[in-house]
Amino acid sequence: MTSSQQTALLIAAALSVASPAVATAQTFSADQRQEIGTIVKDYLLAHPEVLQDVMAELEKRQQAADAEKHRSAVAQNNATLFSSPHQVVLGNPHGNVTMVEFFDYNCGYCKRALPDMLALLKTNPNLKFVLKEFPVLGEGSVEAAHVAVAARMQDVTGKKYIEFHQKLLGGRGPADKARALAVAKDVGFDMARIEKDMGSDEVKKTIDESMELAEALGVNGTPSYVVGDEVVVGAVGLDALKEKLAAERK
Repeated sequence: MTSSQQTALLIAAALSVASPAVATAQTFSADQRQEIGTIVKDYLLAHPEVLQDVMAELEKRQQAADAEKHRSAVAQNNATLFSSPHQVVLGNPHGNVTMVEFFDYNCGYCKRALPDMLALLKTNPNLKFVLKEFPVLGEGSVEAAHVAVAARMQDVTGKKYIEFHQKLLGGRGPADKARALAVAKDVGFDMARIEKDMGSDEVKKTIDESMELAEALGVNGTPSYVVGDEVVVGAVGLDALKEKLAAERK
């Protein structure tokens, strides 16, 4: 929304407060509209708190609209979002609640949120935690994602993958192909197979699917989470994530 559109909305709201009779201002003459403009200006200068109230209401309505869009998008993409064969599943694959995270290996906020995921897995035996590759921070991120998907293809249980994930995401420096391969080797993956699988259709399908899901959900940053039918944007912290899980279990 442009500043001029916001101003127009604010003025319209102020008009309805100051004088409901001017709600059909388009029927007035030029002189009358000029007079109304003066009235609005004087009213807003005398009562600037009205602007705060209007902006708060606009934000509230926008948040409600966004939440409804998210609920609809989650419902439409439910199977791909929670049960795709092209994803990493950590924790309990048959858990009674699922949390999905879209992440990028070069995302500083994802690095900060990594301990939150580990803590949730440790303290929630019935949590199914799904990781979606969302490499949006440059070519290095794309390269690292290709290596990560190839690693996932070798490890259906996720036991080795989570070690790879922690070392690559939690390590220092930018993530790219060279660093991701070094981590995979350190963890003990079959490197010949990693190199082969990196160019496979499965890797392409996995990343393309995540990108399409993110677009459908309106996700444009990392980390972003999905719990139930709610999309949670940003590294909101462990306590907030615990609250989302508790609410979903209820």
